[in-house]
Formats: sequence, C-alpha cells, structure tokens
Amino acid sequence: MASGIFAILDDIAALMDDVAVTSKVAASKTAGILGDDLAVNAEKATGFLSSREIPVLWAITKGSLINKLIIVPIALLLNVFSPVAIKLILVLGGFYLAYEGVEKIIEYLFHRQKTGHEVVEEIEEDSSVAEKAKVKSAITTDFILSVEIVIIALGTVLEESLAIRILTVSVVALLATIGVYGIVALIVRMDDAGYKLIKRSNDTGPVAKFGHLLVKSLPIIIKILAVVGTIALILVSGGIFEHNIDYLHHFLPGVPSRLKQIGYGIVAGLLLVILITGFKKVFVKKKVTV
Repeated sequence: MASGIFAILDDIAALMDDVAVTSKVAASKTAGILGDDLAVNAEKATGFLSSREIPVLWAITKGSLINKLIIVPIALLLNVFSPVAIKLILVLGGFYLAYEGVEKIIEYLFHRQKTGHEVVEEIEEDSSVAEKAKVKSAITTDFILSVEIVIIALGTVLEESLAIRILTVSVVALLATIGVYGIVALIVRMDDAGYKLIKRSNDTGPVAKFGHLLVKSLPIIIKILAVVGTIALILVSGGIFEHNIDYLHHFLPGVPSRLKQIGYGIVAGLLLVILITGFKKVFVKKKVTV
C-alpha cells in the first residue's frame, strides 16, 4: 500500500517536473505578446481617480481570470476537433485590436478641443457608467490577447501528453494574468508610494527625493504607456494577420516582418473605422428621418 502511494507521488513529481520545463518554454514563446499585453492593459487601467484605481484593476483582473477559464478548455477542444476555428477567432480578434488602435490614433490626430460647457457636461456625467465601459473594453481586449497567449502556449506542447498540455497552458495563462496585472498595480500606485515616502521622511533626504521622482514619473509613464499600448494593439493585430493568413504571410517577403505587421494593422483598422463610421451615419440618418 505504502509503495503504491509513493509510486503515485513519484509520478506526480515527474509530471510537475515536465510541466515546469514545458511552462518555461511556453512562457519564453509568449514573452513578446505578454509585453504587448502589459502595455495595452496598463494604459487601459489608468486614468481613474486614485480611490478607484485598485477596485477597477481588480475588476479587470477578475475578468481576465474568467477569460482564461473560458479560453483554455475551448482552445484545447478546438485544437483537437477544429483547428481552423482557432485561426478564425484569432483573425476576428485581430480586426478588433486593429480597430481600437487606429481609432485611438485618429482620435488623437483629429481630436477637437472641447469647450468649457462640454467639459462641465463630461464632469457631471455619471462616472460609474464611464468606469464600467472602460472596464468592459479592457476585459474584451484582454480576452483577445489571452486567446493568442493560450494558442502560442498550446503550440509549444502539441507533442506532449494531454495532461502536460492542460497543465502547461493553465500555468502560463494564470502566470500571464498575475504577472501582467501585478505589474500594472505597481505602476498605477507609484504616486501613492511616492507620497508615503515623502511623508515618512518629512520631505528631506534621498528617500524624499526618490518619492518625488515616483510622483513626477507617473504622468510621464502613463503617457508613454498610451503610445506604446496603441502601437502594441496595431502590432499584435498585424502579427495575427501575418501568422494566420497565408497570403499575407508570404506577401512582400523582402519587407521586415514588423513593418508588414504595422501596415496590416493600420490598413485593417482604417477599413473598419470607415465601415463603422459610415454605418453609424446611415443608421443615425434613418433614425432622424423616422
């Protein structure tokens, strides 16, 4: 009896060793997309009142965990029964990311300065509604990025046993959420940490200077994240198109891959912006006529 228990424990230990190895390989393969995921979600998790930053981030983190719980089993099943469906889902997600990225660029380039009356109206608008909308958008974007992370991780363990595949993909998915949103939490609370250092040091000495540096750095980091996050959206979408559409993968072989990905992302995003803007105008016009 005892020997049987030890044999089972030995098998479990061996399995965990294998999972540790495969998880390390899968994590290295997903490092690029995790960096993009961090940039995108850090930008989406900022811009709230200080008192709402952690609750909002926790809401997005919970949404991300739910995304992984949905994606992992579906990806494992589709990989067995319908691999083509995975490509289709990724491409559709790529269009969404491209649209978000290009829309941000257009909004920045052609943004009309608001009048004082419009600013007051925005301030008076129900902030909880705006917060929920931003959280929903962040969770949706996380879902698409999570799909790619899970697919890449799954692609590294296709030759392994089913148990190793399930455990490896689950570990990478969990680490992705904890790692990304843990770092985001540290970023958005930089100013609070800085204020505490200033207060504890009575605003004197090197500790206080470091506190001031943290406080002054946060707005700059947020602006950088806004730019990097937008570029990441376009790059990820272009990468999805290049890797999952054969024609685009072999198109212009002499052009660097990154450059092609940016081009694919911008073109796809522009097409969607034009289509959706046109649809909205037609829909509003019909509504007014009625």
